[in-house]
Amino acid sequence: MPNDAVRPAHAPQNHPAIPRERVGVLVANLGTPDGTSYWPMRRYLNEFLSDKRVIDYPAWKWQPILQTVILGKRPFTSGKAYESIWNHEAGESPLMTITKQQVAKLKSVLAERYGEVVMVDYCMRYGNPSTKSKVRAMVEAGCTKILFCPLYPQYAGATIATANDQFFRALMEEKWQPASRTLPAYFDDPAYIDALAQSVERAYAKLDEQPDILVCSYHGLPYRYLTEGDPYHCQCVKTTRLLKERLGWADDRITTTFQSRFGPEEWLKPYTVEEVAELAKRGKKRIAVMAPAFSADCIETLEEINEEIRESFEHAGGESFTYIPCLNDDDAHIAALAGRIEANLAGWLD
Repeated sequence: MPNDAVRPAHAPQNHPAIPRERVGVLVANLGTPDGTSYWPMRRYLNEFLSDKRVIDYPAWKWQPILQTVILGKRPFTSGKAYESIWNHEAGESPLMTITKQQVAKLKSVLAERYGEVVMVDYCMRYGNPSTKSKVRAMVEAGCTKILFCPLYPQYAGATIATANDQFFRALMEEKWQPASRTLPAYFDDPAYIDALAQSVERAYAKLDEQPDILVCSYHGLPYRYLTEGDPYHCQCVKTTRLLKERLGWADDRITTTFQSRFGPEEWLKPYTVEEVAELAKRGKKRIAVMAPAFSADCIETLEEINEEIRESFEHAGGESFTYIPCLNDDDAHIAALAGRIEANLAGWLD
């Protein structure tokens, strides 16, 4: 129980102490394994790939394949990939390190605005710290209202929806359930678009020669999800268009692609790994790649883009490959996130 917990006025002596009321801001990201060896990787991948929002095949069909073929091999290959980017000094993945940095800055910004009445923390959809544990901690700290903030600019069932699902599951276990809100997607928020544009401008200013084209590589989804009503593809395309307009560029200076394809289904196209090779073959020898769907650098950016996708481009004859990091804890990004949070706290806090 927090140190400021007190027995309510006029309550009997045996009434439990109640903490001072707060508003919680719970930031959520995808997740990370606890380590790169087989069993931590297996636990993480099992939780991730068992999520029906991520892989929606019937359990009777999918689970035997997952538990034998995939989880028998993939923890080794994924562990090796994580090992290549692991923050060994902190003993954690870059995603964890960056999320901590983002939350530290958000705490500072929101404390200036609201003081101690707002409690800011983070959780992961998969792995640790779990959503359930952080909701429990906020309730114990006196949070009678919680704004849940999945850090995904574009909405997808496999990202924002599954994070919200887990948040709602945690609320179901609370005796005194806090009022709750969820942060909507912010794919077209002007401050977010401006933060992206600033990151591009800074990266280009450091180069001796300008890239022929900027590739905006978004995490992929099965194409079927689009036909079933998921708005992710449309929101990604709009983010690229708004970024192009903010930069004042012609259409041929920027393109949208999708990465991280998994399984035999057709996914959203064009596939980044194939498209960068085609660009090189068409004479686009200098390219830059950024990942606007990721709020923090992670395995898909640091390993997949900066290694696998770079290799595909260079093997096809590309000469200059520039990776533009995610927004991470950049001040413009933190300001954009804080602005969205403050807007969604309206009515709860002045």
